[in-house]
Amino acid sequence: MSDYKVKFEVFEGPLDLLLYLIKKEEVDIYEVNLTQLATEFIRYIEVMRLLDLEIAGEFLVMASTLMYIKSRELLPLDQQVQTEGEDEGEDPRWELIRQLVEYKKFKDAAAQLQTLEARQENIFPRLPAKPEFEAEAPGKPEVSLFDLVNAVTAILKRVTQQPDSRDVFEDKWTVSEKIEVMIKAISERSRLKFSELFAGAMSRTEVVVTFLALLELIRLKQLVAMQNEPFSEIEICRAEPAAPAPAAPSAPEAAATV
Repeated sequence: MSDYKVKFEVFEGPLDLLLYLIKKEEVDIYEVNLTQLATEFIRYIEVMRLLDLEIAGEFLVMASTLMYIKSRELLPLDQQVQTEGEDEGEDPRWELIRQLVEYKKFKDAAAQLQTLEARQENIFPRLPAKPEFEAEAPGKPEVSLFDLVNAVTAILKRVTQQPDSRDVFEDKWTVSEKIEVMIKAISERSRLKFSELFAGAMSRTEVVVTFLALLELIRLKQLVAMQNEPFSEIEICRAEPAAPAPAAPSAPEAAATV
């Protein structure tokens, strides 16, 4: 299991994680407690390492920055030491907050452009016959990797607190075996709650293996993780196959419609 690593094509950066944690705490960026934020950020990094997720170097750099800010805040003002290149009176907290605000502006702008793109896809030119489309049910938003890590952290905490933890015994599961179990479960039921995937897990190792199997199936676009609303219970269902593009009408058929 330790040799198995899941690689995602799109791995959100450290600023994404910071914004996620701020949103989770439901506070304004300018009012965030950076000491508490640093503690939460480090906790996520530790869980990612436990889950054998490859952590980019930029996450470790951000962790170092947060720990430096946290250590400064624990000292009285007259005992805080300035680092080389830091102007007198300059507060590293505001530089980080400035980065977060600027990044959120670009992130929100990108989301608006995606909304406009999706709206434009529903605009069609005038055709000889009125196109008919089946009404689509409003879909639930897909969750991010950070949502999944947040959910599995609660599972790990529950298993660790069990008095009869079985980590000392030989590992029972492999990622491949858990993938087969998960595919069988999702074929019997169209939708599963995230917590149900770990209902029978009795050790931290089994939780990690199950989580890696889920990530692999999501990466392969066989499963999709969704939420009704931010930070609510995550649901797992089979990914819908991509609809084939409609075939272009042949010349005689096109002439017949004129």
